[in-house]
Amino acid sequence: MTDGMITGGAGSGPAGSRPGRSDEPTVQQQAVPACDPAFQHGVVVGFDGSLSSERALAYAVGMARRSRCGLVIVHVANRLPATVWAGCEPPVFVDMPDHRTELLGLELACADYLAGVPWILVERGGDICHEIEEVGREYAADAIVVGSTHGLLGKLFGSVSGRLARRANRPVIVIP
Repeated sequence: MTDGMITGGAGSGPAGSRPGRSDEPTVQQQAVPACDPAFQHGVVVGFDGSLSSERALAYAVGMARRSRCGLVIVHVANRLPATVWAGCEPPVFVDMPDHRTELLGLELACADYLAGVPWILVERGGDICHEIEEVGREYAADAIVVGSTHGLLGKLFGSVSGRLARRANRPVIVIP
Protein backbone atom coordinates (compact mmCIF):
# COMPACT_ATOMS: atom_id res chain seq x y z
CA MET A 1 0.00 0.00 0.00
CA THR A 2 1.40 3.42 -0.87
CA ASP A 3 0.35 6.90 -0.03
CA GLY A 4 1.52 10.28 -1.25
CA MET A 5 3.50 12.45 1.11
CA ILE A 6 4.09 16.12 0.39
CA THR A 7 7.48 17.47 1.36
CA GLY A 8 8.77 20.96 0.83
CA GLY A 9 11.82 23.14 1.28
CA ALA A 10 15.11 23.68 -0.45
CA GLY A 11 16.66 20.61 -1.97
CA SER A 12 13.61 18.42 -1.48
CA GLY A 13 13.39 17.37 -5.11
CA PRO A 14 15.86 15.30 -7.11
CA ALA A 15 19.06 17.18 -7.95
CA GLY A 16 18.71 19.07 -11.21
CA SER A 17 15.07 18.04 -11.74
CA ARG A 18 13.80 21.63 -11.93
CA PRO A 19 16.48 24.25 -12.07
CA GLY A 20 15.60 27.25 -9.95
CA ARG A 21 12.40 25.63 -8.58
CA SER A 22 13.67 23.55 -5.66
CA ASP A 23 11.38 25.33 -3.21
CA GLU A 24 8.20 23.80 -4.66
CA PRO A 25 6.64 20.87 -2.80
CA THR A 26 7.17 17.48 -4.37
CA VAL A 27 5.18 14.30 -3.96
CA GLN A 28 7.04 11.17 -2.96
CA GLN A 29 5.61 7.68 -2.78
CA GLN A 30 6.17 6.14 0.62
CA ALA A 31 4.99 2.85 2.06
CA VAL A 32 2.58 3.45 4.92
CA PRO A 33 1.99 0.71 7.49
CA ALA A 34 -1.56 -0.57 7.81
CA CYS A 35 -1.73 0.85 11.32
CA ASP A 36 0.54 2.33 13.95
CA PRO A 37 1.84 -0.49 16.19
CA ALA A 38 1.73 1.85 19.19
CA PHE A 39 -2.07 1.58 19.07
CA GLN A 40 -2.31 -2.22 18.78
CA HIS A 41 -4.59 -3.73 21.45
CA GLY A 42 -6.02 -0.34 22.29
CA VAL A 43 -9.57 0.96 22.49
CA VAL A 44 -11.47 1.88 19.30
CA VAL A 45 -14.25 4.45 19.58
CA GLY A 46 -16.68 5.68 16.94
CA PHE A 47 -16.93 9.48 16.94
CA ASP A 48 -18.98 11.87 14.82
CA GLY A 49 -19.34 14.84 17.15
CA SER A 50 -22.87 13.94 18.28
CA LEU A 51 -23.80 13.95 21.95
CA SER A 52 -23.92 10.15 22.15
CA SER A 53 -20.51 9.84 20.47
CA GLU A 54 -19.07 12.41 22.90
CA ARG A 55 -20.28 10.27 25.81
CA ALA A 56 -18.75 7.20 24.15
CA LEU A 57 -15.48 9.09 23.68
CA ALA A 58 -15.43 10.15 27.35
CA TYR A 59 -15.92 6.53 28.43
CA ALA A 60 -13.27 5.29 25.96
CA VAL A 61 -10.76 7.89 27.20
CA GLY A 62 -11.22 6.67 30.77
CA MET A 63 -10.94 3.06 29.66
CA ALA A 64 -7.73 3.74 27.70
CA ARG A 65 -6.28 5.72 30.61
CA ARG A 66 -7.01 2.92 33.11
CA SER A 67 -5.67 0.26 30.73
CA ARG A 68 -2.63 2.38 29.78
CA CYS A 69 -3.25 1.80 26.09
CA GLY A 70 -3.82 3.90 22.99
CA LEU A 71 -7.13 5.27 21.80
CA VAL A 72 -8.16 4.91 18.15
CA ILE A 73 -10.88 7.44 17.32
CA VAL A 74 -12.77 6.52 14.14
CA HIS A 75 -14.78 8.96 12.05
CA VAL A 76 -16.68 7.44 9.14
CA ALA A 77 -17.37 9.92 6.34
CA ASN A 78 -20.66 9.86 4.48
CA ARG A 79 -20.96 8.18 1.11
CA LEU A 80 -23.86 9.35 -1.01
CA PRO A 81 -25.51 7.47 -3.87
CA ALA A 82 -24.55 8.84 -7.29
CA THR A 83 -28.27 9.11 -8.12
CA VAL A 84 -28.47 12.04 -5.72
CA TRP A 85 -25.98 13.92 -7.87
CA ALA A 86 -26.61 12.65 -11.39
CA GLY A 87 -30.35 11.98 -11.35
CA CYS A 88 -29.89 8.56 -12.94
CA GLU A 89 -30.15 4.94 -11.87
CA PRO A 90 -26.69 3.36 -11.31
CA PRO A 91 -26.17 2.15 -7.73
CA VAL A 92 -22.76 3.80 -7.48
CA PHE A 93 -21.57 5.55 -4.36
CA VAL A 94 -19.62 8.78 -4.46
CA ASP A 95 -16.99 9.55 -1.84
CA MET A 96 -17.57 13.16 -0.91
CA PRO A 97 -14.85 15.03 0.92
CA ASP A 98 -15.94 15.25 4.53
CA HIS A 99 -14.58 18.47 5.97
CA ARG A 100 -16.08 17.56 9.33
CA THR A 101 -13.15 15.19 9.90
CA GLU A 102 -10.78 18.14 9.80
CA LEU A 103 -12.94 20.06 12.24
CA LEU A 104 -13.29 17.04 14.52
CA GLY A 105 -9.51 16.59 14.44
CA LEU A 106 -8.97 20.20 15.48
CA GLU A 107 -11.59 19.88 18.21
CA LEU A 108 -9.92 16.73 19.52
CA ALA A 109 -6.44 18.27 19.38
CA CYS A 110 -7.65 21.08 21.66
CA ALA A 111 -9.54 18.80 24.07
CA ASP A 112 -8.09 18.80 27.59
CA TYR A 113 -9.67 15.45 28.46
CA LEU A 114 -7.43 13.70 25.90
CA ALA A 115 -4.26 14.91 27.62
CA GLY A 116 -2.14 12.03 28.82
CA VAL A 117 -3.81 9.49 26.54
CA PRO A 118 -2.11 8.60 23.25
CA TRP A 119 -4.73 8.87 20.51
CA ILE A 120 -5.05 8.80 16.75
CA LEU A 121 -7.92 9.88 14.48
CA VAL A 122 -8.73 7.48 11.63
CA GLU A 123 -11.05 8.58 8.82
CA ARG A 124 -12.90 6.02 6.75
CA GLY A 125 -15.66 6.16 4.17
CA GLY A 126 -18.51 3.70 3.81
CA ASP A 127 -20.82 1.75 6.08
CA ILE A 128 -20.27 2.94 9.65
CA CYS A 129 -20.70 -0.48 11.23
CA HIS A 130 -18.37 -2.22 8.79
CA GLU A 131 -15.67 0.46 8.96
CA ILE A 132 -15.56 0.61 12.77
CA GLU A 133 -15.39 -3.18 12.90
CA GLU A 134 -12.61 -3.18 10.27
CA VAL A 135 -10.54 -0.63 12.21
CA GLY A 136 -11.02 -2.75 15.33
CA ARG A 137 -9.69 -5.76 13.45
CA GLU A 138 -6.74 -3.87 11.94
CA TYR A 139 -5.65 -2.55 15.32
CA ALA A 140 -6.50 -5.81 17.16
CA ALA A 141 -8.56 -3.67 19.53
CA ASP A 142 -9.36 -4.97 22.98
CA ALA A 143 -12.76 -3.27 22.79
CA ILE A 144 -14.94 -1.06 20.61
CA VAL A 145 -16.92 1.74 22.24
CA VAL A 146 -19.88 3.41 20.51
CA GLY A 147 -22.77 5.63 21.52
CA SER A 148 -26.32 4.39 21.30
CA THR A 149 -28.43 5.46 18.34
CA HIS A 150 -31.67 7.26 19.05
CA GLY A 151 -34.42 8.27 16.71
CA LEU A 152 -36.62 6.91 13.98
CA LEU A 153 -33.85 5.84 11.57
CA GLY A 154 -32.25 3.67 14.24
CA LYS A 155 -35.58 1.98 14.91
CA LEU A 156 -36.34 1.42 11.22
CA PHE A 157 -32.96 0.27 9.94
CA GLY A 158 -31.32 -1.00 13.11
CA SER A 159 -28.82 0.99 15.08
CA VAL A 160 -25.11 0.99 14.35
CA SER A 161 -24.43 -0.09 17.92
CA GLY A 162 -26.85 -3.03 17.66
CA ARG A 163 -25.50 -4.21 14.31
CA LEU A 164 -21.93 -3.82 15.54
CA ALA A 165 -22.62 -5.78 18.72
CA ARG A 166 -24.01 -8.66 16.65
CA ARG A 167 -21.19 -8.67 14.05
CA ALA A 168 -17.96 -7.77 15.82
CA ASN A 169 -15.42 -10.34 16.96
CA ARG A 170 -14.45 -8.33 20.03
CA PRO A 171 -16.32 -6.74 22.94
CA VAL A 172 -18.58 -3.84 21.98
CA ILE A 173 -19.51 -1.38 24.70
CA VAL A 174 -22.61 0.71 23.97
CA ILE A 175 -22.87 3.95 25.93
CA PRO A 176 -26.41 5.31 26.39
